[in-house]
Amino acid sequence: MSGSDRTEANAYLLGGIALALAGTVTFAFRPILIKLGYHTHPVSATTLLFLRMTLSLPFFLTMAWWMRADAPIARRDWLGILGLGLLGYYLASLLDFLGLQYVSAGVGRLIMFLYPTLVIILSAFFLSKSPTRRELAALAITYSGIALVLAQQISSGPQNPMFAFGALLIFASAMCYAVYLVTGSQLVKRVGSIRFTAYTMIASSAPAIMQFFILESPAALDLPMQLWWVAILLATVCTVLPVFLVAEALKRIGANHFALIGALGPVTTVLADFVLLEGALTMAQILGGALVISGVLLVSLKRN
Repeated sequence: MSGSDRTEANAYLLGGIALALAGTVTFAFRPILIKLGYHTHPVSATTLLFLRMTLSLPFFLTMAWWMRADAPIARRDWLGILGLGLLGYYLASLLDFLGLQYVSAGVGRLIMFLYPTLVIILSAFFLSKSPTRRELAALAITYSGIALVLAQQISSGPQNPMFAFGALLIFASAMCYAVYLVTGSQLVKRVGSIRFTAYTMIASSAPAIMQFFILESPAALDLPMQLWWVAILLATVCTVLPVFLVAEALKRIGANHFALIGALGPVTTVLADFVLLEGALTMAQILGGALVISGVLLVSLKRN
């Protein structure tokens, strides 16, 4: 390889790392903006989810139109896209939005970060893929960490009696996302990651919009401008933008390197929660969070 080719390859790799960092950070601020929305104005999870989906929908429609000339999609794959959109983006998002009403952004992000370990468990039960010793060790480390975080939070006092319920909702959200990953892995290969994401996001928007008009009145959209800005940032910077950034980063640096950078996500959320929302940051939470991140990295990183 010549010097110019090596320089070009290094620039390509560094660009991928920069994209991965940007995608991780922007996605990490999603729970921060959700909590900020709840703090800004009394708004329901249904309304906030409606704003996120409707404001991001034009971008995904444009993405789908842009890729319309790609290979046709089989009828069974369309059904799979519809089902996974409902499960992986609509239901998972709804449970996450509901849970964040009772759980801090940092703790919520740590619980959501469990999804790679849930993929291992689901694969063992439904795909007959027995976990390795390394994966079993990762599961023990990860769930010890989350147990430490939750036990410390629950025992700290009765100031938030709904905390356990909120944590359970977010865990259910992580489970939905894990099922989405396990069942959608082959479909993504056939359809393509960008097109698959665009179509599943479009499919998930319909129930979110219908749910709003069934449960809420148009007066629910009479919101202060500050909350509208939060919703716009949530839909664009923390929903649409990470999709493009992560897809290109995975293409450039691969899943193994991205897993290392992705571990910065919960750290970013916890620190932003502490600085911006005055969330708790106790030694037990720091230690538990470190165990969760270590366990997830152990299960996510592939051996060379």
